Amino acid sequence: MQEPLGIQRTDPAMSDVTIKVRESGPYLVKGPVTVTDVDGTPYVITGESIALCRCGRSGSKPFCDGSHRDVFVATERAPHA
Repeated sequence: MQEPLGIQRTDPAMSDVTIKVRESGPYLVKGPVTVTDVDGTPYVITGESIALCRCGRSGSKPFCDGSHRDVFVATERAPHA
């Protein structure tokens, strides 16, 4: 089975990065990543994980600020093999 977007699960560059889809919440990204704006300018990231907004309500996009609480509902699940 081919991975989405051509990403292979064994890609060494991604081996230390995980992205968790949180129920009715942000994407939780753990590991060494670089987030850039539309011009390619990197954001300064401190800590070992970041939360990326997926509801569109955050005042600090692309990062989550908790604005999704009580108004954003999403329960995506990975397909079973």
